[in-house]
Amino acid sequence: MAPHGHSCEGDKNHDETPEMGLQYSLYSKIDKNNLECLNEASEGSGKTVFKPWEERLNFTDYVESDADEELLFNIPFTGNVKLKGIIIVGEDSGSHPSKMRLYKNRPHMTFDDVTVAADQEFELHTDLSGTLEYSTKIVTFSTVHHLTLHFPSNFGADQTRIYYIGLKGEYQEAHRHGVTICTYEARPNVYDHKNPLEDSVSHQIQ
Repeated sequence: MAPHGHSCEGDKNHDETPEMGLQYSLYSKIDKNNLECLNEASEGSGKTVFKPWEERLNFTDYVESDADEELLFNIPFTGNVKLKGIIIVGEDSGSHPSKMRLYKNRPHMTFDDVTVAADQEFELHTDLSGTLEYSTKIVTFSTVHHLTLHFPSNFGADQTRIYYIGLKGEYQEAHRHGVTICTYEARPNVYDHKNPLEDSVSHQIQ
């Protein structure tokens, strides 16, 4: 098991500050009705780990995997997100996830789909207090409307348990395209489409 407080490239420790609550507010921009968690032991429990920063150490609600140690979250946002960092809170046991894989803008992924290369991967360390942040590649995750998180393994337990997933970044409302007004000729005007031949024929008839 990784030692506590260990930090490597892509992750860093954070102290408790009021600003962290503001930075980790993307949970409120998730389309919770369409959020999916695959292989959750209790239906709907995957949604409960996306909560305010101040509640990250509330261990009443959590998600636990069912058939094996894998968990997969399909997270749709209500707009576009620039994802900057992720925090994962687990417990001090083998059930803490040991790896996290990120995919952007691939709605409704399944375990069959995660065989493709992830947009970014992290080796996770045990974090009981929500102070270890994993920094994402800003260029890669600058315009995200759907995020998939895949936890393929843990530190040795049969099931994986997660108490909190914090998402840090900036949010932008989805652009609503206005109706483009086009003028179409609904009823052709005969005078606009006069055929000189028809004109001469009509004159001959007259």
